[in-house]
Amino acid sequence: MSNQPLAIVSGGSRGLGLAIVNDLIDCGYVVATFSRKATPQIEELVSSAGNRFDYQELDISNPDRLVQYVAGIHQRFGRIDALINNAAVARDAVLAMMSDRDISQMLDINLGATLRLSRECVRFMLCRQAGSIVNISSIVAERGFSGLSAYAATKAGLLGMTRSMARELGSRNIRVNAVAPGFLETEMSSELDDRQRRQIERRTPLGRLGNVRTLSPRCGSSSLRKAVSSPERSSSWMAGHLFRASDEITWPSLSETRKTAALPRCQSRRD
Repeated sequence: MSNQPLAIVSGGSRGLGLAIVNDLIDCGYVVATFSRKATPQIEELVSSAGNRFDYQELDISNPDRLVQYVAGIHQRFGRIDALINNAAVARDAVLAMMSDRDISQMLDINLGATLRLSRECVRFMLCRQAGSIVNISSIVAERGFSGLSAYAATKAGLLGMTRSMARELGSRNIRVNAVAPGFLETEMSSELDDRQRRQIERRTPLGRLGNVRTLSPRCGSSSLRKAVSSPERSSSWMAGHLFRASDEITWPSLSETRKTAALPRCQSRRD
């Protein structure tokens, strides 16, 4: 078993996911990530990070492959300490014009696959009675945005998932939190037209889009650092919180000690 904590980051080949991967490595984590296709940045990281980084090509919407992936990571490294649910897709269209295929894809990847990946990782975390899960939601889950109704619905679903999982798993020393970034300079936001971009910038206090580095775990005060924090850190008691990247105001804590529905102490196989 590795002496270093192991974090799985879904969709870590570009944008915010890639920034999370790099910074977790800088924080001392061994990081495993996957995406449908490798990017030049991933290929460079494979060469430079050595045995502190694992990358595999994987379609998160394939349930069987997802189960095999998590089991393989645990077999190789002997532990899973943290999971960052970052992988997501967005389709920009008013709801009346959106196809069933686009709606189904967002629901399956942003919610369904995230639930399945969390389930598989939790089964190993239960064996160690420790772990941290961070769900990457979005500011649109709370504030909404024209043309993103289906996407906002999936991201709002992650918040309900976070609250419920925090209650289920808190007594097992497994923390579940969510981070809601604002609009960031990523490949996804680069598809915005000028009108949409100006509209977003007008609603932003600083009048500009954020940078993925604002969520850097290496920054002690960042949203992600607080959400992922190791047991030795003062914020490790936080569970069921939504960390907003802009003001970092949180929901009331759901981490009070209480009895939850019976859970197996150790279940590392799929039923």
